[in-house]
Amino acid sequence: MVGGEGPESYNQNSSYQSKTSLMHLKTSTAKGTGQNPAENIEFQVLFNDFTTNDFNTLFQSLPAGRRYYSAGVPGSFFESVLPKESFHIGVINYAFHFTSKIPKGITDRDSPSWNRDMHCTGFNKAVKKAYLDQYSADAKILLDARADELVPGGLMLLFGSCLRDGVKMSETSKGIVLYAVGASLNDLAQQGVIEQDKVDSFSTPLYFAEENELKQIIEENGRFTIEAFEDIIHAKGEFTLDPKVLAVSCRASFGTFLSQHFGEQVFTKVFDLIEAKLRQELPRRMPNPECST
Repeated sequence: MVGGEGPESYNQNSSYQSKTSLMHLKTSTAKGTGQNPAENIEFQVLFNDFTTNDFNTLFQSLPAGRRYYSAGVPGSFFESVLPKESFHIGVINYAFHFTSKIPKGITDRDSPSWNRDMHCTGFNKAVKKAYLDQYSADAKILLDARADELVPGGLMLLFGSCLRDGVKMSETSKGIVLYAVGASLNDLAQQGVIEQDKVDSFSTPLYFAEENELKQIIEENGRFTIEAFEDIIHAKGEFTLDPKVLAVSCRASFGTFLSQHFGEQVFTKVFDLIEAKLRQELPRRMPNPECST
């Protein structure tokens, strides 16, 4: 993610995720007893992300006057990050769609699962299987680690996006955005700005599972039971389809991936093209509904 507080930072372009989480919390409160927890309870909140995360901006944005103690826990959430039985409630917020690495064969031209797209579109069965296999293996490691770290009877909340059963990633707004990124990179390759081989070797460690795939992964893992699995209705409806907003949000979310692979100069050129691509694609490729769970 792009750090800091600037106009292109993730902090300034993650209101959708934030408001969706708030809507879920409000819904959960409405379904509860209506009683407030005792005000003398002390809370410890531990924030986990990679060591490169902008923890300083995170801590500066925390509201003052709350009765909790906060700390940063750097490290990959695919590994153990806390002692066993050390927290009561865990939250994974818009991160459960990451894989720990690019699936085997995806960037190998001689492999049946070679993928010329920068993400799993859902149309190539071999590519989808490679991503699903990697995602399933990573999810098992992640779930096992969180199960060990939770106290007995603890609760895990998974906020994020998945696909309706049978819907392909390229048929959704997120898929269209990723298509626009890939198309922009190919344009730059045709112009000689970057090498085509470098574009073809670029893939993102993302897999948005279908509803039943996600349920099956959790159930087969056996460390958790699914107490609730439901859609979250965002206050302003579905994911915005405004090309400018989508382009800025994409830059905040995927800018680091692109700059690391192609360099800062190419990174800037790509995002000069994305908004125009989205204005062309969105009218003719209206997305199927995604679910936030």
